Amino acid sequence: MAEPRITAEQVRAARALLRWEQKDLADKSGVSHPTVVRLERDPGPLKGYARTVAAIREAFEREGVVFLMKGDGGGEGVRRRG
Repeated sequence: MAEPRITAEQVRAARALLRWEQKDLADKSGVSHPTVVRLERDPGPLKGYARTVAAIREAFEREGVVFLMKGDGGGEGVRRRG
């Protein structure tokens, strides 16, 4: 079963947690800066290709970000692994 898609809100929260600008996320994920801007603009699950969403998620996870999904004992969010 595929993992639930992370949301634009979670991406913004994860960037804030790491003190990354959109450009930092673009550089670390290999996703273009305009694409990061576009994906963050629309609320809800990221509306992009699965490989693009995976690249963004993996960039955060390499830095220790854990994505909390509905049903994980609460609502959606992010936290540091640890």
